[in-house]
Amino acid sequence: MNAIANHQQNTTPVAAGANPFGSASIATRASNNAMADAGQQREIAEVQAAMVIAKKFPRDPIAAMDRILQACTRPTLAEGALYSYSRGGSDVTGPSIRLAEVAAQCWGNVQFGIRELEQRNGESSVEAFAWDIETNTRQVKVFQVPHVRHTRQGAKRLEDPRDVYELVANQGARRLRACILGVIPGDVIEAAVKQCEQTMKASADTSAEGLKKLVAAFDQFGVTQQQIEKRNQCRLEATRPAQVVQLKKIWASLRDGMSVPADWFEVDEAAAESAPAAASLREKVKARAPKPQPEQPTDPQAPTLADVLAGIQSAQDVDALDAAYDLGRMLPADAQPQLVQAYELRRDALDMAAK
Repeated sequence: MNAIANHQQNTTPVAAGANPFGSASIATRASNNAMADAGQQREIAEVQAAMVIAKKFPRDPIAAMDRILQACTRPTLAEGALYSYSRGGSDVTGPSIRLAEVAAQCWGNVQFGIRELEQRNGESSVEAFAWDIETNTRQVKVFQVPHVRHTRQGAKRLEDPRDVYELVANQGARRLRACILGVIPGDVIEAAVKQCEQTMKASADTSAEGLKKLVAAFDQFGVTQQQIEKRNQCRLEATRPAQVVQLKKIWASLRDGMSVPADWFEVDEAAAESAPAAASLREKVKARAPKPQPEQPTDPQAPTLADVLAGIQSAQDVDALDAAYDLGRMLPADAQPQLVQAYELRRDALDMAAK
């Protein structure tokens, strides 16, 4: 106790104002996360301002619906507004990303877009979102995009930033479409789809020049005039307006990657031997056809090609699909193209089911 008392007596008190930082308030002191705090406050202010403006100027549903229907009367929009793909032997038609974007713009008070969150270990984390600010309804989808492009020669890793950007944009467009359709009422989209169909029927160009342009548009996908005529069961000059409308839906589906030419057209073997594009189409069709089962591995527990294909076809979610595909990596190299084709088809089906 005496030692403590002596220490207290010998301690020199701190003079008032000796600390040069004592006069600064806590709020004005520098923060290690000053930049992050400023960015966070700016984002909060932007969101609050958007919500205030949306409440101050609410949408008029009647006027918004009129704007959407008026936009769908434009033939240039209607031609790319609908897509079609084959499922279970029947054609399924729906609104494309182009129609979804126009609907969101005309509906008003809707923010939507695609955001790349980060790139790490050869893949991108991407977020697609659509937010109805007025009703505070929000749809968000976060997904991974590996920087890999699957071809008939196998998987090819992408190194060019432009290729990576195009791959991310293509994958993100499908999720963005699903997000937009999740915040806009379904009956509004259905009315827009019907208006686009009426516009295409009214503006279907069955003239010789218009049909030549249609054939030229399909040429980039390796589809010939003979294949189109075989599908329509008539000569090109006798194509009816309803068939032109259906062909434009198929073209939009091919453009957006929702289907491949082999889903719609039969292969002409003679043209396949003479035209490189048709030959590529023939190879793609043959890749889908059942192939002889390769020689079985020596390990009796190893999976067969039929087992892996069955697992891919029966996968109910992306995780199960990836697991089945990873199991197929144990198979010989000549079986990989067929596995890649089956994987892509099943992945597209799961993506459409999720939307």
